[in-house]
Amino acid sequence: MASSASLLHPSTLAPASSPRLPRRVPAPALLGLRSSPRRPHGLSLTVAAAASPDVEKAPSSSPPPPPEESSDLSAVAESVKVLKDAAKTRKVPAAEVLAALAKIKKAKLDTSSFFETLGGTESPGRTWKLIFTAQGSKLEKGSYFPVTAVQRFDAAGQRIENGVYLGRAGSLSFEGRLSWKKKILAFVFERVRVKLGPLPSMEIPLGGGGDVGREPSTKDPFFLWFYVDEEVAVAQGKGGGTAFWCRCKRVDGQGRRPAFWYFGFNII
Repeated sequence: MASSASLLHPSTLAPASSPRLPRRVPAPALLGLRSSPRRPHGLSLTVAAAASPDVEKAPSSSPPPPPEESSDLSAVAESVKVLKDAAKTRKVPAAEVLAALAKIKKAKLDTSSFFETLGGTESPGRTWKLIFTAQGSKLEKGSYFPVTAVQRFDAAGQRIENGVYLGRAGSLSFEGRLSWKKKILAFVFERVRVKLGPLPSMEIPLGGGGDVGREPSTKDPFFLWFYVDEEVAVAQGKGGGTAFWCRCKRVDGQGRRPAFWYFGFNII
């Protein structure tokens, strides 16, 4: 048996202390050394966080539109001017009108206000005179519409009327209901009115009884609208043809044919 003196010998103390080596007493010191460099980094984060409100308070002016978008808007503005001149004078060459329609169709515009602008906020809505029609999706050719054709769109009442007026000879008009989804105005005609000379007008129902009350959809005739403001509107029909209208006001005189006015000028 080892004596108590031998237990106190240095050779026996060394092995006894060896199991403590894995715990490495200096480890806390190492942690302390590693923590000290983080303080400046932590301060830098605090400074950045404190500075961020200043960055947020910087003037939040809207960024300028991309060059392509700005160019599109400029092209649309010029094209709309061409259409307004064409509506007033009917003397703008067809090629220029077709080019203007093509640019408007190509542009991507905000359509959220189209329906209200087109049909107003109260019944009986607003009336628009058809000015020019173009054939084909590529707008190869087109011409001014030869007779007085007027559409009435009633956004509040969800109604539509499409009429052709032939002066004292008479008129033919269709009336029905409409629906609006995004920029598509679909419609279904319910009745037709015929007026011949001085004779009283006749009204003839259209469609079957089961069709009453059904909401119009893209299965029915529709217009796809590309542009609408307070003066002109551009749309494409289900058949692919494109047209533009001008805003007008109908004035009915006693014993006289209706007149439609645009910008203060009689455009019949």
